[in-house]
Amino acid sequence: MANNRVYEVMYIADPATPDEEIASLNEEIKKLVESEDGEVVKTDDMGRRALAYKIKKFTEGYYFLFEIQSSGREIAELERRMRINDKIIRYLTVRVDEERKTADKIEAKRKSRKEKLASLIAIRDAAREEASEDAGDNR
Repeated sequence: MANNRVYEVMYIADPATPDEEIASLNEEIKKLVESEDGEVVKTDDMGRRALAYKIKKFTEGYYFLFEIQSSGREIAELERRMRINDKIIRYLTVRVDEERKTADKIEAKRKSRKEKLASLIAIRDAAREEASEDAGDNR
């Protein structure tokens, strides 16, 4: 159970950081995760965007998102490295596996309700059709 945790790690880097340094930083993160028997499931390079508010006198930043599947041991080390890296101005780690399970349950419940409603509507329509045929035969 502990090995099935899924985390989303997003960081915002200094917008003046060259693309080569961003690429090497991403490779370091991937190597760190894989060295602790984790797996980087998905990456999303969101590019340069405006910040909602100033952070360390920056008005924009370079956004990058990782989806990591692991036991969680490497998250503390990953956050420590992000904290001391001068190029990273903000980071956030969120465990998302529990929320996804809840969302899947809700979606399954919605789907079963739709199927049940569709079958009830089909029964009602069949009954109406049969009643209209009976009314037509009685004339």
